[in-house]
Amino acid sequence: MEAFINWLNSIIWSNALIALCLGAGLWFTFRTRAMQLRGFAEMCRLTVTGQKSEAGVSSFQALAISMAGRMGIGNIAGVATAIAYGGPGAVFWMWVMGFLGASTSYIECTLAQIYKEKDAEGRYRGGPAYYIEKAMGLKWYAAVFAVATVVATGLLLPGVQANAIADSASGVLCSGDAALCAGLGGAGMLKLWIGLAVAVLLGLIIFGGIKRIAAFAELVVPFMALAFILMAITVMVLNVEKVPTMFADIFSSAFGAHAAFGAIIGQAIAWGVKRGVYANEAGQGTGPHAAAAAEVSHPAKQGYVQAFAIYFDTMLVCTSTAFLLLSTGMYNTFRVVVENGVEKLEAVVSGVPGVLPSEGAQFTQAAVESVLPGWGAGFVALALFFFAFTTIMAYYYMAETNLTYLAGVRKTHPLATFLLRIGIIGMVVFGAYHNAATAWTLGDIGVGVMAWLNIIAILILQKPALMALRDYERQKKLGLDPVFDPDALGLRNADFWKSRN
Repeated sequence: MEAFINWLNSIIWSNALIALCLGAGLWFTFRTRAMQLRGFAEMCRLTVTGQKSEAGVSSFQALAISMAGRMGIGNIAGVATAIAYGGPGAVFWMWVMGFLGASTSYIECTLAQIYKEKDAEGRYRGGPAYYIEKAMGLKWYAAVFAVATVVATGLLLPGVQANAIADSASGVLCSGDAALCAGLGGAGMLKLWIGLAVAVLLGLIIFGGIKRIAAFAELVVPFMALAFILMAITVMVLNVEKVPTMFADIFSSAFGAHAAFGAIIGQAIAWGVKRGVYANEAGQGTGPHAAAAAEVSHPAKQGYVQAFAIYFDTMLVCTSTAFLLLSTGMYNTFRVVVENGVEKLEAVVSGVPGVLPSEGAQFTQAAVESVLPGWGAGFVALALFFFAFTTIMAYYYMAETNLTYLAGVRKTHPLATFLLRIGIIGMVVFGAYHNAATAWTLGDIGVGVMAWLNIIAILILQKPALMALRDYERQKKLGLDPVFDPDALGLRNADFWKSRN
């Protein structure tokens, strides 16, 4: 089974998907005339404005939900894994993916707003399945995406986040109190207990619905992100003499000019893009679900807000992790070599001997611990818990939204919703106890399948989002607070906006 899922992952995450992610971001940047640069001030303004309603959440709450989905272990463990396989140059390609991904996020999230609808309970719902059906007219394609998303976000991806929580927490507890660890049955049983605790907490929130998820995300996400960024700044200040070398390593190895990392430039690009997509989720199709739930007067408003989310995620949070590792030297980099038809890892840099790429959180813990001994590892474990837990919470919302889509005009059967909730809670326990390498591979498969389906769709459906951008900019120049009218733009099947007008 492990050999099969590794083979499947290599097919899904071939160079074709990497090229598709980069190419789509470049194309949307061109088509939007680099709106992620021109509209940066507008992004910031819209992020803190807007109101919620009975049907929808505020722009900031929608941002918080989407950020909860984006800011998972990819921001801590995933960045370390990218450096482990691609060297410091992977950080540069993550930046490239973040910049280009902002325009991709605008397109997909604006489409989600244009084609959103109210479900049987009067709440806003939307996402790739909705705009694929309404704008492309391909209900079978939309159903395939919906099923893939329910499987990916409801079953495959939660295990990755739960595994990181359990690994990190058990590592801190067992190293700090060996007697307590042994009393709880050792590290393996401790991971199971941690998984059960996380599952109970998750159940208390997701059984409360979207309003409770939004309220929790709005409170926790900004706090955890800023605390982590401040920690990274503190560590960099204490290692300020190493910062120039760090930047030199990033840029030289990104283009193969570094003596030690020049041979793995292909790995740097591949892993930088791969972890960039995994961390900021631009093009993956997860962000549009939260974007559609926002109460706004014009779809482009939430498109701007979600473009800002990519900047915040990649340029601040992911970069903070990278700087933590590189400024302290607490990272490993491996070159993949093939001997007798078998892939093996050959060490290029060994800053933390014995730690494998799949154990990325341990690099970050070692980095903070090297500067602030005694409590650095615990801080990272706590940060990782909040990052991963809020992501699992957001995954449930995405899975529920696609379950609602599959139900159509009918109210989702209570049994289906209950089984989804029990399923994601069960996968949290399973993922916490299972090995990290398998959890990561399953998560990669889930991300990759969604990305293939969604990016192809938004490349075909980009026109309505581009028209919305031009309409928004035109109304802003007239001094108006833009209001969306699909009939004026000749857009069909934007039924919610027609009925609202």
